[in-house]
Amino acid sequence: MKALVSIITVNYNGLRDTCEMIDSFRSRETYPRYEIIVVDNGSRLPEAEEIQERYGDNPVPGGSLSGSPVSFPPVKVVRNINNGFAGGNNAGLKAAEGDYLFFINNDTLIKEPVLDALVRRIESDSPRNGGVSPMLKFAARPDTLQYAGFTPLSPVTLRNAAIGFMQQDSPRFRIPRETASLHGAAMMVSRRALQDAGTMSEVYFLFYEELDWSAQLRKAGYRLWYEPAAVVYHKEGMTARRDSPTREFYLSRARMLFARRNLRGIGKYLSCAYLCILAAPKKAAVYLLHGQVALAKATICGTCEGIYKNIRTA
Repeated sequence: MKALVSIITVNYNGLRDTCEMIDSFRSRETYPRYEIIVVDNGSRLPEAEEIQERYGDNPVPGGSLSGSPVSFPPVKVVRNINNGFAGGNNAGLKAAEGDYLFFINNDTLIKEPVLDALVRRIESDSPRNGGVSPMLKFAARPDTLQYAGFTPLSPVTLRNAAIGFMQQDSPRFRIPRETASLHGAAMMVSRRALQDAGTMSEVYFLFYEELDWSAQLRKAGYRLWYEPAAVVYHKEGMTARRDSPTREFYLSRARMLFARRNLRGIGKYLSCAYLCILAAPKKAAVYLLHGQVALAKATICGTCEGIYKNIRTA
């Protein structure tokens, strides 16, 4: 019997996207054993109730590629407060029964089955393989890659790159490889790896959660993979605007928190000093030169909170 996969997604004022994601799995996914868990992170409207009403009944007609009626288990809906990306996913974990946990953004969809390829990648060396992310493409530009693996973070500046980002899909990106980090938009982790590495830290609220978790998984001795046989399409930019002060605050905060949580020895102090003395002031100065005062303030405030935030409780 195939292992059960728990698909966990977080909804926050994104009912349309969430329903499109669920519908894409119900119409395209052929893996025989999976459940879908939607965590509503305190949406303004009663979206949890709408999802429960829409997907709580069984069977669901027209759910297969052939158009014939298919019986699906009801979608599990978890009502949660808005405690961020990690907090929402961790709330979903409490309802998950699967041997494999597939965390996926609600603003994604699939056009072909993905679960079997991801499960097979982990099971190809199950004692050592702890997690895997699929190829990610932009939904608005389906021939353009968002992710084909991550390079390692540099030790001081904490910079990395998404392999294949904004490049056309080609055979060189169709080769499975180990990756330094999983991608937060779509990542599958085995329950064994979860138990050894722990859940995602909720200290971040937004950004760097998957980088931090990937670091914890590697410290626990697990390998992480990029699997191009599975493709997920991402509506990037639907959740947080790139010129938003909120985004800049949490991104600046997260970089500092990551350095404090994951670096050791002199490397930690060098990285924290770089972020405080060089990176944040330079970025804020550039924003000020362009008259973007709110973004400059968010950069400095986020960095400062990252310095003083208690990281021992999360």
